[in-house]
Amino acid sequence: MEEGFDATREGEKFVEDVKRICGNTSRLLKKFDEPTDPRHGFIPKMRPLDVYLRYGLVVVDKPPGPTSHEVVAWIKRMLGVERAGHGGTLEPPRAPRYSG
Repeated sequence: MEEGFDATREGEKFVEDVKRICGNTSRLLKKFDEPTDPRHGFIPKMRPLDVYLRYGLVVVDKPPGPTSHEVVAWIKRMLGVERAGHGGTLEPPRAPRYSG
């Protein structure tokens, strides 16, 4: 980080941006006014893409047709990563069938 960068202030601006986008009007309660050491993480808007991919999630609204396995393979290829997976089914829910 460059000299004179105020990570605490940048973090506060980020929180205010998120609140504005979400329509949240509550006041941020600050317990301690301590400086943030930039060696311990990133301001979200400044976080490098590789860190997002390493520790983040990619949310996919899978259309009917391709299998979950195919979608995971496409994501791996598009993002150039070796490891990826899915949690739960990516298949759309089906209407229950009744016999009778």
